[in-house]
Amino acid sequence: MTAEATDGDLSTAPWLRLPAKQQPDWPDPDALRAAGRKLTGSPPLVLPAECDLLTRRLAAVARGEALVLQGGDCAETFSGVGADTVRATLRTLLHMAVVLTHASSLPVVKIGRMAGQFAKPRSNAFEERDGVRLPSYRGDAVNGVEFSSGSRTPDAYRLNRAYEASAATLNLVRALTTGGFADLTEIHAWNREFVTSSPAGGRYRRLTDEIESALAFLRACGGSTAPLTTAEFFVSHEALLLDYESPLTRMDERTGRLYATSGHLLWVGERTRESDGAHIEFLSRIRNPIAVKLGPTVDPEIVLRYLDRLDPDREPGRLTFVMRAGADRVRDVLPLLVEKVSAEGAQVCWLSDPVHGNTFTTPDGHKTRHVETILDELSGFMAVHRALGTHPGGIHVELTGSAVTECLGGSRPVGAQDPGRRDESACDPRLNQEQSIDLAFRLADMYRRPPTG
Repeated sequence: MTAEATDGDLSTAPWLRLPAKQQPDWPDPDALRAAGRKLTGSPPLVLPAECDLLTRRLAAVARGEALVLQGGDCAETFSGVGADTVRATLRTLLHMAVVLTHASSLPVVKIGRMAGQFAKPRSNAFEERDGVRLPSYRGDAVNGVEFSSGSRTPDAYRLNRAYEASAATLNLVRALTTGGFADLTEIHAWNREFVTSSPAGGRYRRLTDEIESALAFLRACGGSTAPLTTAEFFVSHEALLLDYESPLTRMDERTGRLYATSGHLLWVGERTRESDGAHIEFLSRIRNPIAVKLGPTVDPEIVLRYLDRLDPDREPGRLTFVMRAGADRVRDVLPLLVEKVSAEGAQVCWLSDPVHGNTFTTPDGHKTRHVETILDELSGFMAVHRALGTHPGGIHVELTGSAVTECLGGSRPVGAQDPGRRDESACDPRLNQEQSIDLAFRLADMYRRPPTG
C-alpha cells in the first residue's frame, strides 16, 4: 500500500481503481502525468506529527472537552492568495474563537478552510450561456472562472499552481500565528472595536467586558501571558481531486503509515461520499483526522458503514461528521443519526455546517443565504444534542474577512436589493467579517444557555 501511493505511478494507488465522481476530464494525459510527477517530488505541505496533534485535539472535542471552529472560503482562488486576504480571514477566525472560548469555558480547535480549498464539486458538468456550452467552473485547481473556452478547459498545470498557492498561504498563516498577530490582548482590542461599531454592539458589551475583566484578573495575579501570544491553527480542505491528493500522500518514516500531506484535516462531501467509492477508500487509507459531510437524505445505515470503514478502532478524534441538513430538516434528521452512532460506542466529533443547506437564489439570479436561517439551523443542531445528552462539537462555515455582502441579514442587515452589493465569491456566498463575528456571539449565547428549539 505504501509503495503504491508513493512511487509516483498514480494509476496504481488503490483508491484510483474505484469509481470516483466529480473528477475533471483532463484533456492532456501527458500534462497530467507531468503535474503528478512534480507534486510527488515536492515537499509535504503539512507534517504527520501536526496531523497527529490535530487528532488529539479533536479527541478532546469528541469527549466533550473542547469545541471546533472551522471556517474559510467556499473556494480559494489564486488571485486571493495575498497577505491582506489571508490576514483578514485568519483574524476573523481568531476573534470568533475568543468569543466561543469565553462563552463555553472550553478550548477551541481552530481550523481554516485554507491552503487547499481550490477545487469544488458541481451539480452540472457543463454551463450554458446564450447558447454557448462550456465545462462548469470546478475551482482554480482545475480551470478558470471566466466563461471562455480557454479558461474553462481543465489544465493539469493548475494542480501545481494550487500546491504553490497552498504553500504560500501556509507560510503566512504560520508566521502570523507565531509572530504576535494572534496575541489575545490584540484580539480583544479588535473585539472591542467591533462592539463599538456594530449596530448590535449593546447586546455584546457585557460579554466583552467580562473578557476584559478576566484578562485583568490574570495580570493582577501575576499570571504569565506568554501562552496568549500565539495560536494553534490547522488547515483543511475537501479531498476532491484525487490526482492532487495521491502524489501528496506520503509514508511517515516514524510509523510506516500513510498521511495526506496536502492538509491537516480532509473531508469528503455530499457528492462524493459513496461508501464503495474512491473518496471513502482514500480517507480509509490515510492517518489524518478525516470528516464526512452528511445531508438531509443520508441513510443512517450508510453512516454506520462509514464508521466501520473509516474508524474501525473507534478512535476518538479520528472521524468527524459534519451535518448540513438545512434549518427545516436538522431537528428531524439529526437525532436518529446521533443515536445510532452513539449506540456503536463511537466517539466522533459532531459539527454543524449551517450554510450549505440554506442556499437560495434571489429574483435577480444571485445565490445567497440568510443569517437568521443559518442561526436557526445552528439552534436546531444544539437543541438535538442537548436533548440527547451528547456534545455539540462546533461549526463549519464559509466566511471571509472581507467586507462582502453575499449573505443577507446580520446585525447590520444586508438586503437582496441593496445598492452596491459586493459579491466576490468564486462559487457560493460567504458570511462577511461582521456577520461572522455576529454569528460567533450568537452561538456563544447558545453555549451559555441551552436553546429550546
